[in-house]
Amino acid sequence: MPQPDRGRLLVGAATILLALNLRLAVGSVGVVLDDLRDDLGMSASVAGVLTTLPVLCFAFFGGSSHGVVRRLGLHRTTVLLLAVTAVGLVSRAFVDSSALFLLLTVVSLAGAAVGNVILPALAKVHFPDRIPLISSLYGAALMTGAALGSVVTVPIADVFGSWRAGIGAWAVLALAALVPWLRFLGHDLHVDPAASTRLKMSSLRRSRLAWATALCFGSQSAQAYAQFGWFPAILHDGGLSTTAAGAMQGVLSAVGIPVTLALPALIRRVGTRPWLPWLFSGVTVVGWLGVLVAPSSLALLWAVLLGVGGCAFTWTLTMIGRRSRTPDGTAALSAFAQSIGYVVAGVGPFGTGLLHDATGDWTLPVLLLAAAGLLIGIFGTIVNREVYVEDTL
Repeated sequence: MPQPDRGRLLVGAATILLALNLRLAVGSVGVVLDDLRDDLGMSASVAGVLTTLPVLCFAFFGGSSHGVVRRLGLHRTTVLLLAVTAVGLVSRAFVDSSALFLLLTVVSLAGAAVGNVILPALAKVHFPDRIPLISSLYGAALMTGAALGSVVTVPIADVFGSWRAGIGAWAVLALAALVPWLRFLGHDLHVDPAASTRLKMSSLRRSRLAWATALCFGSQSAQAYAQFGWFPAILHDGGLSTTAAGAMQGVLSAVGIPVTLALPALIRRVGTRPWLPWLFSGVTVVGWLGVLVAPSSLALLWAVLLGVGGCAFTWTLTMIGRRSRTPDGTAALSAFAQSIGYVVAGVGPFGTGLLHDATGDWTLPVLLLAAAGLLIGIFGTIVNREVYVEDTL
């Protein structure tokens, strides 16, 4: 879809603003979880369900989003998902029931799940000649949004005297992100019917490339959610203070932003050689083994290495756009990869906690996380080959 420079700048900014909103429902809750539980009378088991909802919703709603995009078009879907996200974010701040809070969290995560899937398709349509660049920018925006939710929610809550204000305020950002997309509703983009008929989600089950993409995405996401859930606890048990362990979690998250922004140049330099997936794989393995051997004395180094490894997330999203010929193919591959990938991702934090409880220490779960890091390189090598998913069916 050729566009004047001004139009491309607007849609680029709108895409980045969209990405900024897709982790707020996740990042804003954890930091006020204790106050939230006290106020709603939420049990520990229900809180466990709450923390598991992101991967479940991203898998379920991400898998069903391709049909929505076909019916409504990319731009209408974007407006709808941001509206749904805003409604979920603001309405859950006013409820007094744990069950309603969970339900409305699902609403906000449903919008975010669809957004996750259509980001690569938006890049394919509006920036077919700049996919690595726009992917790196929205990847950095995803990371920044998660950090904003974690860092800014508590100060907002403190100013207004309630956790409700802290989590509800993010609806304003979702509505702000919606506004620029209204301009594009008059000339929305629908997929070609012939392409829709040929490329269905079910047909991707026969594609080796689609499965490799899904498992590469899932392998990295399992690492990420295990790190979000357990990295500070592992460091704390290894001798770091709670404050220092939390700071290392922040380093891990922050390191990914500049590396993600450098991805377009790196992808251009390496071409079809699988150096990048093996780089992400290697630093992940070394980072986890380092955590096991020297969790306190070299914690900063391990946090940096694991943060670099986390850039496999944006790399995989970039490859989704580069391994499909059409916007419909991109949306289908994105939906398939994320629906399967987030199911795999749920194994990371759950399995890590389960093995720790069963063995009484972190040795076995960390060794398995290190071993699982190799999967990024294995599946990433297949994804890196210059093959289009439409040609594999």
